[in-house]
Amino acid sequence: MANTGLLPFVRGVDFTCNDFSDDKFPDAIRYMTGLQWLRLDKTNLTDIPEELGKLMKLENLSLKKNSLEKLFGELTELKCLRSLNVRHNNVKSSGIPAELFRLEELTTLDLSHNRLKEVPEGLEKAKSLLVLNLSHNKIESIPPTLFVQLTDLLFLDLSHNLLETLPPQTRRLANLQTLILNDNPLGVFQLRQLPSLQSLEVLHMRNTQRTLANLPSSLDTLSNLSDVDLSKNALTKVPDALYSLLSLKRLNLSDNEITEVSSAMDNWQKLESLNLSRNNLTVLPASLCKLQNLRRLHVDDNKLDFEGIPSGIGKLGSLEVFSAANNLLEMIPEGLCRCGSLKKLNLSCNKLITLPDAIHLLSDLESLQLHGNPDLVMPPKPVERPRGAGLQYYNIDFSLQAQLQLAGAATNEPTTPSSVKSDPIARKMRLRRGRAEPEQRDSALILRGMQEQANTQHNDNKLEQKNSELKPKRWDESLEKPPLDYSEFFDEDTGQTPGLTVWEIENFIPAPVDEVAHGKFFEGDCYIVLKTAIEEQGQLSWDIHFWIGSKAT
Repeated sequence: MANTGLLPFVRGVDFTCNDFSDDKFPDAIRYMTGLQWLRLDKTNLTDIPEELGKLMKLENLSLKKNSLEKLFGELTELKCLRSLNVRHNNVKSSGIPAELFRLEELTTLDLSHNRLKEVPEGLEKAKSLLVLNLSHNKIESIPPTLFVQLTDLLFLDLSHNLLETLPPQTRRLANLQTLILNDNPLGVFQLRQLPSLQSLEVLHMRNTQRTLANLPSSLDTLSNLSDVDLSKNALTKVPDALYSLLSLKRLNLSDNEITEVSSAMDNWQKLESLNLSRNNLTVLPASLCKLQNLRRLHVDDNKLDFEGIPSGIGKLGSLEVFSAANNLLEMIPEGLCRCGSLKKLNLSCNKLITLPDAIHLLSDLESLQLHGNPDLVMPPKPVERPRGAGLQYYNIDFSLQAQLQLAGAATNEPTTPSSVKSDPIARKMRLRRGRAEPEQRDSALILRGMQEQANTQHNDNKLEQKNSELKPKRWDESLEKPPLDYSEFFDEDTGQTPGLTVWEIENFIPAPVDEVAHGKFFEGDCYIVLKTAIEEQGQLSWDIHFWIGSKAT
């Protein structure tokens, strides 16, 4: 590298994947006195080049994936150094000088994937540290003095070590936002310090011997916690403390022994990703359908059958990924095909016989995995109608009189309003029963007349197939109000005592809501609210209201 007058003005250099072994490090680096960042990743370095001692303005230094065993050299002279990354080397604790941690500007230190057996001496002096990564080493304990001074830490990764506990001084990390403890034998660690970390947003404790006995009973103070990973532990159910985390966005409980999930999961209104794979679940609670922000749901390798998936799963309008491989599914609820945002659907290795016809209506579906279902018979795809199909229904007189005449029905002169006696009670009974029978007969005659006229006008239609084909029915076509007598769903004593009664509408059927859940409405549901009161005269009065969620189907 030629020594020119431009070298002092260079601000950054990336030497990644160059070979600087055997003293091949370029001498001209010493002249880059204005250098602010330098990458020496994968350069076969075994020692710190002495030329670095001239880079007094260097702020960011990366030495990843080399063969460094010690950091003695010129690093302690870099007064402006803010970030030092030496991951994937062979550095030992004895090879790190204590003076390195006295650099006042050092805020980011990555010593992961090395050969550390203990925390480097003097690390507690690095008072400006915000990010500390000591993962993938062989550290057996954390000295109590470490967290006394490092109170500004925002990110701490101690995963993949040999830690059995953490010092009580961990509670002093009041500003900590991310704590990663994966793959440590922390069976005796009770996590008593955890509720004190009130700024915590990310907590990963995969494979740390967690049980229901060594988890805190309450995590109410962790109001900012949004990402929790408790996978590969020995949990037999979802810890009750997790249901109080109202800010959760990502929850990983895979590879446990969980047999049930409480209906209290509807507290996770911000949840976007839920992983319950490789557990012992036989049913998912109906409250799952309340999670309107849920985008990814993984329940692979459980014991779920058709009854185990809630029928209201179609309310998950944001769901993009649903994976239920290796279960006992013979069918899936048709509601799953109403998840209009669904992009990936994995139903492999089940006992599927067929799928709902509406599976073909998932227009955004990018991946559909169905292998491992030997008895599966796919429903036929809807037949695409050619352009112009259905023109036989144009130019038809749809008036009631004309259609009745075409159907051969006798038409009567309309009666005057004065000849009909108004009966409000009979009107209410008709509303409850639905349409009156004469009106149903008239409707049937009208439809028959329309069909006969259409067939007469287009008897030479060549598109008519001899064998009728099964046409999949759209899910929204099946959403017809059933002919129910709604008086059967309300008790005789309803509205007879003062108070509040709430019903939630599920598939057009009102279901009573428990009193403890009064006042909690969900955007994907509809409700009826009855308020019963006693007037001054001693008579009962009623106020009836309905509430329709903005995302109700």
